[in-house]
Amino acid sequence: MNTQTATVAVRDTTDADVPAIRAIYAHHVMHGFGSFEETPPDEAEMAVRRRAILDRGLPYIAADIGGALAGYAYVGPYRPRSAYRYSVEDSIYVAPDMAGRGIGRALLEALIERATAWGARQMIAVIGDSANAGSIGLHTALGFRVVGTFRSIGYKRGRWVDSVTMQRALGDGDASHPAAAR
Repeated sequence: MNTQTATVAVRDTTDADVPAIRAIYAHHVMHGFGSFEETPPDEAEMAVRRRAILDRGLPYIAADIGGALAGYAYVGPYRPRSAYRYSVEDSIYVAPDMAGRGIGRALLEALIERATAWGARQMIAVIGDSANAGSIGLHTALGFRVVGTFRSIGYKRGRWVDSVTMQRALGDGDASHPAAAR
């Protein structure tokens, strides 16, 4: 099947997806700046991380093209303190050979929809590397705005790396009391 024109199917992840999720993430850890981790976690650790998101009732989703896992995404709590309970942070990773096919957009659209249904009111994107035009452009296209940049906050693979923070309201955002929604 031609994956260039194949349809992106977004679905919930399963335990069987963990090896592919780990492989995609390991590539980004080793070759990119989207994650500030420097050593890829093993499959067992990735399974623990996935389970922690799912146990909170938050979405952890996959994108398939032609039956192959082409990317994955999830939202987690933005911060652990209770006042942040209506704010989530998104994470999106696309397989390196699948970039530029609308996978990130399909995943982020689904995360926005699912996080809103869950009751989140704000979504935060913490993007590694201010030169990451793809991720910044994707988030901008879906209603996020840059709210800050930490200059040279990380040091990875021999260079200083910025972190760009973007934000998007979900549902009513701050226009109503959240208890009315949950």
